[in-house]
Amino acid sequence: MHGRLPSAAALELETESRGAGRPPAEQRLLQASAPEPELKAVAVPGTGSALRWFTTAVLYASFLGLGMTIAILGPTFQDLARNVNQNMSSLSQIFVGRALGYLGGSLIGGILFDCMNHLLLLGVSLLATTVGLYLIPFCKRAVLLIVMMSIFGISYGTLDTGGNVLILTLWGDKGAPHMQALHFSFALGAFLAPILAKLALGTTVSAENHTEPDLHHPALNRSPEADPDLLFAAPDDLNLLWAYASIGTYIFVVSVFLFALFFKKTSKHEKSAASAQESRRAKHHKALLCLLFLFFFFYVGAEITYGSYIFSFATTHVGLEESEAAGLNSIFWGTSAACRGLAIFFAACLQPGTMIVLSNIGSVVSCLFLVLFDKSPLCVWIGSSVYGASMATTFPSGISWLEQYTTISGKSAAFFVIGGALGEMAIPAVIGILQGQYPDLPVVLHTCLGSAVFTAVLFPVMYKLATLPLDRQQKENKEQGPESFAL
Repeated sequence: MHGRLPSAAALELETESRGAGRPPAEQRLLQASAPEPELKAVAVPGTGSALRWFTTAVLYASFLGLGMTIAILGPTFQDLARNVNQNMSSLSQIFVGRALGYLGGSLIGGILFDCMNHLLLLGVSLLATTVGLYLIPFCKRAVLLIVMMSIFGISYGTLDTGGNVLILTLWGDKGAPHMQALHFSFALGAFLAPILAKLALGTTVSAENHTEPDLHHPALNRSPEADPDLLFAAPDDLNLLWAYASIGTYIFVVSVFLFALFFKKTSKHEKSAASAQESRRAKHHKALLCLLFLFFFFYVGAEITYGSYIFSFATTHVGLEESEAAGLNSIFWGTSAACRGLAIFFAACLQPGTMIVLSNIGSVVSCLFLVLFDKSPLCVWIGSSVYGASMATTFPSGISWLEQYTTISGKSAAFFVIGGALGEMAIPAVIGILQGQYPDLPVVLHTCLGSAVFTAVLFPVMYKLATLPLDRQQKENKEQGPESFAL
């Protein structure tokens, strides 16, 4: 996802060198690389052993916990706002803090992975997430809550970058299905988080009488003896503590396994000198990178915005109960998780560009449906399901599609991450402010529709730029099969 690794490339070349009947293009690739004996000397830690499978399973568990950590914010947003005596509009800055942390974690993590053990860094990141999850329900100041969310963002960025890198290191050219499974685990965690919140908070809904939260005025349900100068204090709703502590405990257990794997694996990661590959560079390489930056900016921003605000939108605009709104949140992330799981098999028969086109069509249709029938609970349920399914495979498909036409370096991959992180930071924050100023308008739905239309129009432009300089190369490489240049 974040570019080819030297070890992964070496493993791919080593596997190909042992096969028979290589196509001429592969023979030229091997001739341009280092001598074959050197390739055979390169080893990926844990390759071909049960330890490699166990490490992969722990990574899946890590992304499962990561998905729960990200998605638990939506259904507990109102409770956190009351806990710090703030309104939801002003507290929307936590999205900015989380996105800034993710951006910093991605950049710092990419540097640290080159100079320290991957498993150790991932374990430390999960341990920091555990501490933050335990402390969040005790936060009584908004600024402290924003700091905790920034810690989440740093861990998220580090784990996102490191998890994908480690999957490529472990599996090399066979890592595509494992990469899809990794992101499926994240979506599954995001699906389970609202259900967990519903179990934790469902018993206190009627007692607290907050089915219609106020987006403009601060929460006034604090006890009169509460000290406004306190930074940490036990929350009034202990079920909020239970929701975050249960996820924190799970992530702590996963971090223990990562530390155990760190001490188990004594062999260090070896970098291969035979990583030179035939480079492809489109004529409009930089323009494609900038357009994909914008594509991911609006895609990630819209996905995070809808997943974070659909709970509040459903309770205030549609009139659903909190338990029903939590179920709606689960439907959105659940359909996304299901389609990410199916994408493991779809990728074998559909080209990345085809999957992007289908995703764009589904996003535009579902968002338009939601805007037209925003007051109907049934239509909101249907639209959320289709929208979640449509958003599932866009990001990995975008990276795979671009790799068909131009080589993606590490710097290019970091550029995409920055685009998505900025979208996650800017769009939810702006929506929080606009929703507070225009409470009667479905600002969330209009924003998602605008983003869907923009990405649907942008992709044909990207496709035209990518294919224009490759007309001659298509004819020369026609014997390799049409799949390399198909949608």
